[in-house]
Amino acid sequence: MNPALALARSRGLPRAALLTTAVAAATALFTRGQVELPDFRHLVDYAVPVAAVAPVAYAVVLGTTLHSPMADLERTSARPFGLYRRAQVLLLTLFAIALSALPLATGLSTEVFAASARNAAGHLGLAVISARLFGSGLAWLLPLGVFGPTLLLGVAEDNTPEWWAWSLHPASSTTALAQAAALWLTALALPVPPPHPEDRAESP
Repeated sequence: MNPALALARSRGLPRAALLTTAVAAATALFTRGQVELPDFRHLVDYAVPVAAVAPVAYAVVLGTTLHSPMADLERTSARPFGLYRRAQVLLLTLFAIALSALPLATGLSTEVFAASARNAAGHLGLAVISARLFGSGLAWLLPLGVFGPTLLLGVAEDNTPEWWAWSLHPASSTTALAQAAALWLTALALPVPPPHPEDRAESP
């Protein structure tokens, strides 16, 4: 079997690709849909396109592929698996951006696509950071942990997104782009820690 294909299968990439493609297809069916944001602090009326929210699901699902059932073997391998992991992050990001482009076929505006692509990169960066800090089994923790408060508290009294709620900002926001880019670059630069106990191929 091709080594790259074997590595992809061991990490569940085909299954994750199918699932995220299904989410993207569903998003394309609701291209003009909006997600109304509840806000606990102010009476606001703010909504974001479904396509700008879907990248959270992409990040959570694709983040599951950061787990390796052979973490110990990869860590002791003579091959530079750190480079493979960074290549995987890059490929996952490109795939998530490609999924964000799928609703363009059903009338999604280029501005919303740009925001969706930015959110895909930023949330995937959070998934990778979460996997590095807490173990690959918890890659979902930071994307969902950040997105929940963003939905509930991310809109200011003047009905505009807070500066830190980067995933709610329009594509024209350079601040939001810088925050998403910083998250992604941090994820790419973080060293891979020793395997967590749940990542080990065999028990001691």
